[in-house]
This record gives sequence, C-alpha cells and structure tokens, in this order.
Amino acid sequence: MLRRSTLSRIVRALLTAATLVVSLAPAWAQQPAATLLVQNGQVSVLKDGNQMALSIGQSIKANQIVVTGEGSYAKFQVADGSIFEVFEKSQVTFHDRGGSWKDLLNVWIGHVKVYIQHLYGPNPTSVTSPTAVISVRGTVFDVVVEDDDGTTLVSVDEGLVQVRNTTVPGNEPLLKPGESVKVFRNQPLLGQLVDKGGAAQKALRAVQQAVYDYLMHRPGGVGGIGGSVPGGAPGAGTGPQGDKGKPGGGAPGAPAPPPGGGH
Repeated sequence: MLRRSTLSRIVRALLTAATLVVSLAPAWAQQPAATLLVQNGQVSVLKDGNQMALSIGQSIKANQIVVTGEGSYAKFQVADGSIFEVFEKSQVTFHDRGGSWKDLLNVWIGHVKVYIQHLYGPNPTSVTSPTAVISVRGTVFDVVVEDDDGTTLVSVDEGLVQVRNTTVPGNEPLLKPGESVKVFRNQPLLGQLVDKGGAAQKALRAVQQAVYDYLMHRPGGVGGIGGSVPGGAPGAGTGPQGDKGKPGGGAPGAPAPPPGGGH
C-alpha cells in the first residue's frame, strides 16, 4: 500500500512538471532573445516577409531573422551577457534557449563574431550554420557562411571550439586559438584541413579592423553614440567585464574584445 501511494505521488509530480513545461513554452517564445547595443547602417528584422528597421536598445524575439545591409554593422547582447557582432550582408537567428540550452544562434549567411560569457561558470552552447555545428568550449571565435551552399569558415581567437559537419560524417576537430577550418557541404572534415597558420584569422581581423576604424571615426560615433567602439574599447556597450588584461586576449593592434569574454 505504501509503495503504491509513493508511486502515485511520483506520477502526479511528473504530470505536474510536464504540464508546467507545456504551459511555459508560449511564454519562452515571447521572451526577448537579444538586445541591439550598437548599430550602423541598415539593421532589420524580418517580419511577415518584410524588413522592419531596428534601433539601439530594441530587443528581438526568438527565431526572428536579423538582416544587415551592405556596409552595415550591429552588436547584440543576449541574457547571459554573451556578445555577438554581426557584420554586413548577414542573416542570423537568435534563439531564446528556453527549449534547448545549447542552441543559441544560427548564421544563415554572412559573418558573425561571437564572445561567449563564462562569468557564472561553464556555458555549454552552440552556434549553427547550414552545414556546421560549432560547439563552444571557449570564448571568442568567428563564423562566416560564405555562400548559398552553406560553406562555413570557423576561426578561433580564444579558448577551444569543436566543429562538426552536419551534412556528412567525419572528424570533429577541436580548434585552438589561431586555428581555422572551412566546412564544405557533403565533404568530410579532415584534420589536415585545419589552418594552423592563422591566415584566415588574419584576413578576418583585417576586415574587422577596417569596420572598427570606420565606426570609430565617423561623425557622431557608432549609432550616434559618441565614443562607442565595437570590440569593447573605452566607451563601448554595457556588460560584465570579460578577459580584459588576460594574456592571449587578442592580436597586437586589434581592438580589445567586448564585455563577455571571460573564461
């Protein structure tokens, strides 16, 4: 009799928990997935097939597609403090992580730089593209989806990042700082394809530095906020401090990483 009563209580508790999860799902979907901190040029969100312009301080909902125009730039922050820089001609989707704590961002096309926040301990998460899953073991990395076929370049500045090709089985290289790999549709990832010389990373940094320099010196600063510089230089957007002052925190001459880069 006691065992039956205990089993009954367990079943009721499980049913209550399941009901709670189902009832909270619509609420999760309504939570803001990210907030726009810095903006330059055309930064929009797709709604009913139309592009709706975003402004600084505005939040976007989960699963909405963010679009940046030619010569445009945006910096977003999510709830845990992680920062995402979205460069020109990109399309990305932020997720609220209510349904999956690992699925944080999908890059459909274009270039995103990611600064994962580890201030409160391990932050297991992943960034996806049409051909790749980038499992975060570290802090700062770039994801570039180059074409409609989903060709994806992953380059690491800090920490470790594991890359998997979702279109075909193969190796899942663990990239270290200064290493890059390119993921092609239906082509297995091979260890020898990992760029350990930093050539791809240098090219990405050159592009990023050009954007930072332009934004820093344009009249009115970034998004009309004087002194706001992408990358977390003095006057950058708000957020907890990250790897400031730590060794290996960026190449000489590159802007310091934005808040949210801690290990």
